[in-house]
Amino acid sequence: MTELGKLFMMLGFFLLLIGFLLSFNDKIPFNIGRLPGDIYIKKENFSFYFPVTTSILLSIVLSALLYLFGKFFR
Repeated sequence: MTELGKLFMMLGFFLLLIGFLLSFNDKIPFNIGRLPGDIYIKKENFSFYFPVTTSILLSIVLSALLYLFGKFFR
């Protein structure tokens, strides 16, 4: 099996896993995208949303995945 084939298999597995987890998003105790620490300001004609905690969590997960990809495909 080529390296490109392994990469596509792992990407497919992770996409399947993410899709499975997102299908149960309403059943988990926290809502992805509305975590504690995210800034949300709502006024009369204005709303502002800045996902600080969600961005940090996403950065950690993506960094770990890219680290693992780098370990397996060298």
